[in-house]
Amino acid sequence: MRATVLVRPKPGILDPQGEAVLGSLRQLGFAVEDARIGRVVDLELANGGREQARAELERMCEQLLANPLIESYEIELVGEA
Repeated sequence: MRATVLVRPKPGILDPQGEAVLGSLRQLGFAVEDARIGRVVDLELANGGREQARAELERMCEQLLANPLIESYEIELVGEA
């Protein structure tokens, strides 16, 4: 089963990369209101049920993939049920 985890700064958390991208886009003439920089983690999981996979992914995010104090994450599962 494949999983994609999207990690991004929580609203209100300083995002220096996002600010740099926002400033550069505006200098290039693009009308951009806001920019936030996150990261995507693609994982291939061993076979198992969707509920088990989601629970494992939640633990992965809480323990390693995201800093729950300053980042939020979204999990998308693709593949076998």
